[in-house]
Amino acid sequence: MEWLSTFHFEGIIIGICTFLIIGLFHPIVVKAEYYWGTRCWWWFLLLGVAGIIGSLLVSNLVISTLLGVFSFSSFWTIKEIFEQRERVLKGWFPMNPKRKHEYES
Repeated sequence: MEWLSTFHFEGIIIGICTFLIIGLFHPIVVKAEYYWGTRCWWWFLLLGVAGIIGSLLVSNLVISTLLGVFSFSSFWTIKEIFEQRERVLKGWFPMNPKRKHEYES
């Protein structure tokens, strides 16, 4: 990891990984809402808390930063899970026929 600081690639590495982490969470939101609905929100809360704890315990700046990005992306996903439900109700995304009764209010 020393070669990263020699050439000052830390910012670029963090930027690329942040882009990938955020991009990875979009399909996770869609799939999680499809299979489990909004009741899976607490998984992302636990992942976020674990990411914060990891970020505080790791001394490497790049890894600590990426754990922080992962953590707050997990927290943001909680909001997105509930918004995904609304998108499904609008017909923008497919509804899981096995959970159709959950959408009827």
